[in-house]
Amino acid sequence: MSRRAPGAVRIRRARPADAAAILALEDAFPSDRMSARSVRRFLSAATARAVIADRDGAVAGALILLLRRNSRWGRIYSVVVDPRHRGLGLGRRLVEAAETLARREGCTGVGLEVRADNDPARKLYRSLGYAEAAALPAYYQDGAPGIRLRKPFG
Repeated sequence: MSRRAPGAVRIRRARPADAAAILALEDAFPSDRMSARSVRRFLSAATARAVIADRDGAVAGALILLLRRNSRWGRIYSVVVDPRHRGLGLGRRLVEAAETLARREGCTGVGLEVRADNDPARKLYRSLGYAEAAALPAYYQDGAPGIRLRKPFG
């Protein structure tokens, strides 16, 4: 049995038993939170992949990747990192894991939407090669604008 150092993070596929922890992470969003029903559906859907950042047995972050049947593009639907674990590169590792999954599924790229006022997330996505594809006025539930980002695989 291998031992991990305290605070070590493992990125793994989410399981149905992770639903409550993913919902708790969703509380970090100011709006547009996923419902319990949505989380359960994504965890069991053939067209979705969910990954989590597991830190010392606790879910410290989660990502939902959607794979549309009639599209060669994956869509990152949700990325959330527990505020107590931010700054550790978990968001980056989750997005990179989603990109790996999307490539394995035959996708030619990944897209996502981000709040226009979420500067840390926009900086992360830019550093990972995502480019702005469209402005999304009043996109979010609270009326905040969004930005659609895309990253083709080269």
